[in-house]
Amino acid sequence: MEFVRRRTAPVRRRMANRRDVWHEAERGSGSVLAVGVIGAVLAVTVVLLPLLAVLAAGQAVRAAADAAALAAADTASGLVAGVPCQAAATAAELGGAAVTACAVDGLIASVTVVRTVLGFDLASRARAGPPPSR
Repeated sequence: MEFVRRRTAPVRRRMANRRDVWHEAERGSGSVLAVGVIGAVLAVTVVLLPLLAVLAAGQAVRAAADAAALAAADTASGLVAGVPCQAAATAAELGGAAVTACAVDGLIASVTVVRTVLGFDLASRARAGPPPSR
């Protein structure tokens, strides 16, 4: 029994020494991994943030076009006093956009608005008026 103990004791020491060397070689690897993960998250954020801002602005432009068309249609129907395309321009400005085209055909108003966001021109068209007769 003693023979086995003597024989395994140096082997255990050698294995312990190898583990210490391995641990020393891996020292600081967690910090490198953390820096890499933080860098990747920042890169994704830098790419996605402007894209999401443009998507949100696109929704705002569509809402401004709808509001402008409704304002023009209300004015054309006589519900509100004024000039239809001026009412559309005012409604679009309140939505942060500018009217580029406005047409009124009877009670139906068609409006096109545009807004520049991060160098991109976002445009939207809308039509408003009474429902079609059956």
